[in-house]
Amino acid sequence: MTTSAHQKMWEELNLDIPAHDGLLAVLGKFYNDIYLSQSGRLKGMEYLDFVLSEVHGLRIKELQDAKAAGRKIIGTFCVFVPEELTLAAGAVHVGLCSGAEVGSDKAEQLVPRNTCALIKSFIGFKLARLCPFTESCDLVIGETTCDGKKKAYEAFADHVNMEVLEVPQRKTASDRALWKSEVIRYKAVLEELTGNTITEEKLQAAIKLVNEKRRALQRLNRLRHADPAPISGRDALLINQVSMYDDPVRFTQSINTLCDQIEERIAAGEGVVPAGTPRLLLSGCPMAVPNWKLPFIVESSGAVIVGEESCIGSRNTRDLVSEEATSMDAMIDALVDRYLQIDCACFTPNDERQDNLKTMVNDLKADGVLHYSLMFCQPYEHEALKTEKTMHQEQVPVLSISTDYSMEDVEQLKTRIEAFIEMVS
Repeated sequence: MTTSAHQKMWEELNLDIPAHDGLLAVLGKFYNDIYLSQSGRLKGMEYLDFVLSEVHGLRIKELQDAKAAGRKIIGTFCVFVPEELTLAAGAVHVGLCSGAEVGSDKAEQLVPRNTCALIKSFIGFKLARLCPFTESCDLVIGETTCDGKKKAYEAFADHVNMEVLEVPQRKTASDRALWKSEVIRYKAVLEELTGNTITEEKLQAAIKLVNEKRRALQRLNRLRHADPAPISGRDALLINQVSMYDDPVRFTQSINTLCDQIEERIAAGEGVVPAGTPRLLLSGCPMAVPNWKLPFIVESSGAVIVGEESCIGSRNTRDLVSEEATSMDAMIDALVDRYLQIDCACFTPNDERQDNLKTMVNDLKADGVLHYSLMFCQPYEHEALKTEKTMHQEQVPVLSISTDYSMEDVEQLKTRIEAFIEMVS
């Protein structure tokens, strides 16, 4: 993590420089211990290592250059915000900081203490002036995927330029109509902000661009079916996390190159762990950078993670937008339909998620499921019970974990996870 080359840029973004330098130093050591210490990593992961080393440096410089060229920066916290429309408007679409225990004391002036770590994190990063992505944004888009976010955005809107998209809680015809009206409203918001008209040609191109990124990630997920596992769960999680920040064209090219290397490794019968290593599916809440605690514990305890049933994983990449439509109305309908296929725990009922879980377990030859919930995340805490019931019916072992971003429970989690791995072995 660089701390000097971009100092002037960070000062102009009004970051708390001493605190930011301290954060980068901690993250650098954390990254080294969790990622660079792995053996048998693919050469293609060097690109991801570089991206993370410069995630607050060169990538922020790219955003500033884009702003200087007249482009707008749109920040998001959720996969429900249609990236296709952002790109069709000529704007840049980036995820925002929300994966570390930062600025909690400041965040708790706006939200209750028993708010989930992700919400407190994105507020804390802003109030502590530690996220250059947030400070680069011309507009932040929230969404009503949980009551905690919905209420937090009321307070957060006093600190950023913000719009909130209403995500329905069911998937009936009336809910689809509501979501379509929000997608159309988002299109209008982007056109007003950027001064650019989203044409049919621009939206077609953006749909294909984002689909290509998803296809690269789908290809990666298919390759993880192999035994021995050709890539660690930590590295796969990192790839999914970087997909939220990086330039989409460059990212897609790098992941396809990485997949070429994985195919060579599979053809040679090689992997990052021996054949027969216990294979776990990680399911549940999203994991934003640098939330790497649980995958590190799992893969340091004798198992390998072979899939992520989460927003930082299959939930964001499983479905493509239809590319057959040519008219604006038809393309809007295609966007609406694709995003309503997301099986977020905000929906009721949400039986699709259980069906998708069963499919992933079978395809990935998973020996067990590790269901991860952030503490105080009511939707996923509730669905942990449903997942346990589903997996028991399928005779698949499942362990439910509820934690936050702190490191205080590492030893306790390690004990539980080691016992679970021993059971599924």
